[in-house]
Amino acid sequence: MRVVLLGTAAGGGVPQWNCACPRCRSVRRSGASRTQDCLAVSADGAHWYLLNASPDLRAQLLDTPALAPGPGPRETPLRGALLTDAELDHVLGLLLLREGDGLPVWAPEAVTHALRDGFAVRDVLARHGAWEWRPVAGSVDVGGLRVTTVPVSGKRPRYAASSDVDGPWVVAYRIADPVTGGVLVYAPCLASWPDGFDDVVAGADCVLLDGTFHGGDEMAAAAGDSRGQRSMGHLPIAGAGGSMARRADFPDVRWMYTHLNNTNPVLDPHSPEHRAVLDAGAELPEDGTELVL
Repeated sequence: MRVVLLGTAAGGGVPQWNCACPRCRSVRRSGASRTQDCLAVSADGAHWYLLNASPDLRAQLLDTPALAPGPGPRETPLRGALLTDAELDHVLGLLLLREGDGLPVWAPEAVTHALRDGFAVRDVLARHGAWEWRPVAGSVDVGGLRVTTVPVSGKRPRYAASSDVDGPWVVAYRIADPVTGGVLVYAPCLASWPDGFDDVVAGADCVLLDGTFHGGDEMAAAAGDSRGQRSMGHLPIAGAGGSMARRADFPDVRWMYTHLNNTNPVLDPHSPEHRAVLDAGAELPEDGTELVL
């Protein structure tokens, strides 16, 4: 299984266009920007599937040689997409694929409803091509990979806050290559560490975890945001209840953080928070990082 981390930032990217927090100012000076969270996976290196579709998708595709079109004038290696949730930073990129003939999209049933009833992505794309919307639950074969859906949260996006559709609204994916035995866990949005999630991580070669926030109050400290982080549905990296506290239980698993918010101090390579993550045996991969599992 081949994996390309197309983008590793949370919604808005780094720097965020309307933010002058210390980290955004620093990134503007250094040029070390990050685009919004999105992956591409392939069992054979020829047929690729997106995991989420970020608003930065066009630029991400252009920056990734394996996803270049050809050999025919309108041929593309993209074969479909899987969505972890219905948040705008994970679905807007689908609209950027409208020039194609349409793709299958796998997502939780609540998400497929939201993209019809709350934000009419499905109706828009139906006028451009033959898109297929496939609810996921349990396990499904996708392009030679075995994809297991793991419900992790009931958090709705703002545009679907009044929806009466039952969840799960947010899932993680455990992706196994039956040929190589490689296993990837992709969980960019974790409101908490769910019951049974230890079993999902156990035996994986690599986990890509929600790294949105390092601590529990950094948005207020960095950007003066008073809305609070807890309502945003992202488990912090650090602290007694943070995801890093689980790291020691899985010494053989490659532990990575993605979906990094622009306020996160780990973005500064000279910060103690950045060093603490690395010292704990975790990684903070950049856009364009490739994995072979």
